[in-house]
Amino acid sequence: MFRKRFLFGEEVPGEGGISISPGDLYQPEVGYGFVTEKNRREQELLQFPELNAGFETTYWYQEQELTCVEGEEGSCFLDSDGKVTSLQQEAGETWQGEHRWIPLSFKADVPRQGNYKVTLEIPARASGEEKGQMLLFTGRRRLAFLGAVPDASQARGGMFSHTMTVNVCDIVPRGQTKVYEDRSLDITLVAARPRIQALYIEETDCPTLYIAGDSTVTDQSAAYPYAPGTSYSGWGQMLSAYLKEGIAVSNHAHSGLTTDSFRREGHLGVVEQYGRAGDYILFQFGHNDQKLAELKAREGYRENLLRYIKESREKGMYPLLVTPLARNTWKGNDGTYNDLLEEYAASCMEVGAETGVPVLDLHGESMAFILKKGLEGAKPYFFPGDYTHSNDYGAYHMAGLVAAQIGSVCGSHPDPAYRFLASCVTEGFGPWEPAGEIVPLSKPEQFKDVADPEEGATLLAGTDRLEEPVDRASALDMVIKTARFFPTNVYNDMYTDVVGHEWYAGTVECAWQNGLIDPGMVENDCFYPERPVTLEEFLVFAVNGYKSRKKLPEAGSCIYDETCAAYARPYIQAACRLGLLPADGSGNLGRILTRGEAVELCRRLKI
Repeated sequence: MFRKRFLFGEEVPGEGGISISPGDLYQPEVGYGFVTEKNRREQELLQFPELNAGFETTYWYQEQELTCVEGEEGSCFLDSDGKVTSLQQEAGETWQGEHRWIPLSFKADVPRQGNYKVTLEIPARASGEEKGQMLLFTGRRRLAFLGAVPDASQARGGMFSHTMTVNVCDIVPRGQTKVYEDRSLDITLVAARPRIQALYIEETDCPTLYIAGDSTVTDQSAAYPYAPGTSYSGWGQMLSAYLKEGIAVSNHAHSGLTTDSFRREGHLGVVEQYGRAGDYILFQFGHNDQKLAELKAREGYRENLLRYIKESREKGMYPLLVTPLARNTWKGNDGTYNDLLEEYAASCMEVGAETGVPVLDLHGESMAFILKKGLEGAKPYFFPGDYTHSNDYGAYHMAGLVAAQIGSVCGSHPDPAYRFLASCVTEGFGPWEPAGEIVPLSKPEQFKDVADPEEGATLLAGTDRLEEPVDRASALDMVIKTARFFPTNVYNDMYTDVVGHEWYAGTVECAWQNGLIDPGMVENDCFYPERPVTLEEFLVFAVNGYKSRKKLPEAGSCIYDETCAAYARPYIQAACRLGLLPADGSGNLGRILTRGEAVELCRRLKI
């Protein structure tokens, strides 16, 4: 049985363990050490978030040394607050919004994939040191502890100890097509002055809770200097915060996956290789299934869920279904909530009832939370500008909803295996609410020449078509993506010239649902989706998209009032105030727009 003990700090006696000093950086041939910007730049495998701690340096700081580990008697530490302060001084500005931290990460290899009992010992907060918050993550940024930096009252003999169960498992990283072996365990501390005194790792035999799903569930990475509100997070990576020691989470959800591609792209194969009789597996899909005609709620989606249940049971694993997380989407025309996943949630519930599989109704619980908060009140729980993907605050809250459902639904299940799972649920670490305004970190002036790896990405596939005229359907598609709405695979025949099997049918349906199409653009019940769009028509779409997310500037006359159609006048006036038209009246509203021009207008919308 594998056991290993690491002791941190200057002049630490061996005591049967491995002494770790601040300069011990992870190297594969050594098998343990801190992970900093330096060795991450040097080792390609340290650049895969899924094979490491899930924290990545913000791109303009990648050549800087932010993680400066120091030592003192009995511990290694990082002056996170001091480094953050110096970065702001160098930038000549104070960062707006939440407090930000530099994480301290340590990596240790283990002999094999499986579950490990991990105990971390942390020195108590010194007298006079600010209370502050401490976060502890394991593996691919899975939350294991959330609370105040421990003080003497919480620490026996001046030391605070926390034990958790961590799973180590192979994975198909994002953007890759093959399985990567993973036999390392990552521990990350986030605090004003994170300190590690000792780390104990011991192999353990216990059940594993596997997770299959999409981007709303996956282990999302976070850029640092880190702030919870501006970090994407899936609820799956927060679920471990609500589970007792003695059960481990192995999350294989990924962005963009459907009930079909989870199998086809090899993620199911990893679960099949390592999952054992007595383990559990959660399935949450729907967000991407709804975009594909072959995965309709009561057709392909349903059939795939039934197949997963059958195969899991044949392997001796216990399946659970989770209805898809609700989006913070509201109709732009009347301000009511727009439930885009109702049919998938209902189908999921039906499959569970037919098969006797517990269904955790995250859709209903999360939608109730969003309705209670309202569009604006729910935004702090989602990544800024995003209406589907939660940030760390939202993911922690949603994981709490899932955990509560496990407790109630599985706690009353006739199968004792499900009741055991319910007994593993805790109440977590209390509320974790947004602290201050959520503002993305802006690039300092001194790094203005550092290129964003994602710069140049357009709303189009293929930049060679930017000079072509754009049709109405494609224009709608651009505005929908800019406003972060989601085309559906249903069409309700509101226009006689839009056929349900055409690629744009779901786009038109989404636009109609969200009030993007003004009645003035419809003639004899026809929308004319393939007609080239004029600048005036595009601005109607764009302004409707904008007002579905933000408040429009106050109405008032503008220089284009006499040259635009009567129905379009309020939209053109708004477009002027949003800076989408030349203020001197030189914009030709009747001209056909090119794809490139449409892309540029979408960029300038800043929804």
